[in-house]
Amino acid sequence: METLEFIIHPDGRVQEKVTGIVGASCTEVTAAIESELGIVLTQESTSEYFAQQQHQSDTASMQVSSFSSY
Repeated sequence: METLEFIIHPDGRVQEKVTGIVGASCTEVTAAIESELGIVLTQESTSEYFAQQQHQSDTASMQVSSFSSY
């Protein structure tokens, strides 16, 4: 589940937390919002940012199924 959480501090700072989005696509999701909020002071990447999406190609599936056991 993809979520964006915003915490607005009394001094006007906005803290943004993105969860459920794997890889760098989170920056694409938040770019428009951040441009409207103002200057980004700091940015901290989570482990989800560095994770890679799991893709299994049809070729890999076919190769696995074509091997026979002796």
